[in-house]
Amino acid sequence: MNNALPPLLAIAAYSGTGKTTLLKQLIPLLKQRCIRVGLIKHTHHDMDVDTPGKDSYELRKAGADQTLVASDRRWALMTETPEQQSLDLQYLASRFDRSKVDVILVEGFKHEPVSKIILYREDIGRPLEDMLDEFVIAVASDQSITVKSRSLDLNQPESIADFIVKWLKGAA
Repeated sequence: MNNALPPLLAIAAYSGTGKTTLLKQLIPLLKQRCIRVGLIKHTHHDMDVDTPGKDSYELRKAGADQTLVASDRRWALMTETPEQQSLDLQYLASRFDRSKVDVILVEGFKHEPVSKIILYREDIGRPLEDMLDEFVIAVASDQSITVKSRSLDLNQPESIADFIVKWLKGAA
């Protein structure tokens, strides 16, 4: 059995650039191309996937260190991290069922040492150079830019999906 993690591909950008918008377009496009997609989304907020008042929320709040909520359609595992340790992207990726995903898209984590597509909009007012490192495989922008890596059109999700499929064939 192959225990290797599926390839990780970060979609990274400054806040307000459109990471979530692009991912909402890319995921169905990749699925049309028979790519099974996992997703890790980084959030800076004290997020909660549970609803106050629901049994699972109340049991988790009662002190369960891990809570798995399951139905015949989906399940979710919530793990408390009271030590507030920094996130370990490789560990999070290892939680995925390798038999069900071909790629794990990562929203955010722009400074992690994983392959990434940087999204860039000049009107955000932040420098592109601050996001460039040796792990950048492409930059998707809403205007023509010159970069050492592949340049993609941020407004053409079909071509970005095609690029990801080609990248996957080389990364597998």
